[in-house]
Amino acid sequence: MTETLRASMARGSIPAGTVILESHLATLFNSSRAPVRQALATLENEGLVGRFAGRGLVVGPGSSPSRIPITREMLVPTPTDGLLPDVDPADAIYYAVERDIILHSLFGRYRVNELALARTYDISRLAARNILLRAQGVGIVGKGEKSHWWIVPLNLDRMAALYELRAILEPVALGNAAARIPMALVDEVAERHRAAIMRFPEVDIATLDELEDDIHVKLLGHSTNPEIIEALKRGRALFVSTKHIQIALRRSALIDPFLDEHLTVVEAVREDRIDAAKQALHDHLRSSNAKSLRNLASFNETQKAEPVDYILT
Repeated sequence: MTETLRASMARGSIPAGTVILESHLATLFNSSRAPVRQALATLENEGLVGRFAGRGLVVGPGSSPSRIPITREMLVPTPTDGLLPDVDPADAIYYAVERDIILHSLFGRYRVNELALARTYDISRLAARNILLRAQGVGIVGKGEKSHWWIVPLNLDRMAALYELRAILEPVALGNAAARIPMALVDEVAERHRAAIMRFPEVDIATLDELEDDIHVKLLGHSTNPEIIEALKRGRALFVSTKHIQIALRRSALIDPFLDEHLTVVEAVREDRIDAAKQALHDHLRSSNAKSLRNLASFNETQKAEPVDYILT
């Protein structure tokens, strides 16, 4: 939700002066007001919206308020040939929670309180647990003593180690998967990346997830070695963490190169140049490693973890 609003303001589809009301956004996102309130608080801290004499927040603090009705078309980019998905409103809370977890993971080990999470977003305890199970699946939280949820710390050493793991194993997995990857999937992945490149930087966080999955999960999932695939699951935390770090640093331009690097891998697979595809994948991971380590170091120097009700020290 935060990313969608931020991008919409940046491209001008929600122009300066637009008055934003929590209740209206909650309806558009099919969400409760709690995640809307949190998204607007983030944008207010970033200086993108501000208070004024009337009700709600105004885009561009100091702008003359204009009660332009916000529509869904203003919030979510129009899909290109149906290839790039909208952010599912049901995912809005998950992505907000994922961001909070990732940004706290950079500063150490914290506990996540399931009940407080449910109360923060006005959802059921079961829904909160399902969010944390989803986060567990990508390796950013785990169960500890007394079955409490804990954030898995992500420091420079762990990030470098996970990238080294992937740089060694992913090209091998691609090599023994290549003959089994359906050409229809290769074409679909290539088209999805071309569409994203054409729309960049108007690419939402759900689409970034799908583009990462295209290469590192869907294509590699055809590997003949299930042990490699299982080992690679440990590195899933990298892809969900790097996007949130980039966004927090407002370095969305750094997302662009990975789209081109992915496409180079896919096109080599399509042309049956498997050695070239493996090398391109290896180079992509090395490049991502260098950028991610720089971003993490910069984040640690310039940012801090904002207090969140459901994340405890």
